[in-house]
Amino acid sequence: MRFLNSGKVKDVYDLEDGTLLFRFSDRVSAYDVKFAQTVPRKGEVLCKFAQYWFDKLPGPNHLVERTADTEMVVRRMEMIPMECVVRGYLYGSLMGRYRKGSAVLPEGTRPVLAARLPRPVFDPTTKSEHDIPVDRGTALRDGLVTERQYDELESASISIYERMSAVAEGAGFILADLKLEFGVLDGGLCLGDSIGPDEYRLWPKEAYREGRTQEAYDKQILRDWLIEEGWAQRFEEDRAAGRDPGPPEIPSGIIEKMTARYVSAYERIAGRDL
Repeated sequence: MRFLNSGKVKDVYDLEDGTLLFRFSDRVSAYDVKFAQTVPRKGEVLCKFAQYWFDKLPGPNHLVERTADTEMVVRRMEMIPMECVVRGYLYGSLMGRYRKGSAVLPEGTRPVLAARLPRPVFDPTTKSEHDIPVDRGTALRDGLVTERQYDELESASISIYERMSAVAEGAGFILADLKLEFGVLDGGLCLGDSIGPDEYRLWPKEAYREGRTQEAYDKQILRDWLIEEGWAQRFEEDRAAGRDPGPPEIPSGIIEKMTARYVSAYERIAGRDL
């Protein structure tokens, strides 16, 4: 087994037989910044959620087997250098870009925060340290994908979002948006990486109806705290100026809330204890 790299959440090892070992950690990041504190049980939730979705969703994926609470073996493949984001609600960076006039919304969209979009929107980004939204023309021009791959990725991503939305709704959640990654395996597209609360936004349906989207069951809990503390704005200003502000210390209450909600989201959606 040969160590390959350490990402924001998981460590990756080459098993040298055409497969990789993913070892999920309790690390947490936001705004592309890694924090010193960890979130207990986060790695276990992410690993088991990934297995759950890979087993649940139709179409090929790279999972071979889960070998421990925080480890899974996957087939190695050539990853597509584009993150496939699907948005069902006007939130996050889509709302920010709309306010700046750099995003076009589907006809009939109510231009208010957290409004449901008339149809899911494929909103891919580059796959880099700081992800940048790309449209079809840019993705083709920059050689991220071929025309056929873009169209297949758009269709597959929206189909997966709709399937996952239905499952989440049955458990009392709204799936606001979703990030997927694909690779090429045996000449075809294959769903890869992992799928869990670090890759999507989950809102309880009751909270959403009452306008309480801050009751997220995902990483938005941390983002919201960073915004409230003013760190998010300072970070953007420092990054624009070429400075590194460093991450603040996350309060224990935020960490405990993240653990509780990650575990609850898994148990409610998967229908089993963690």
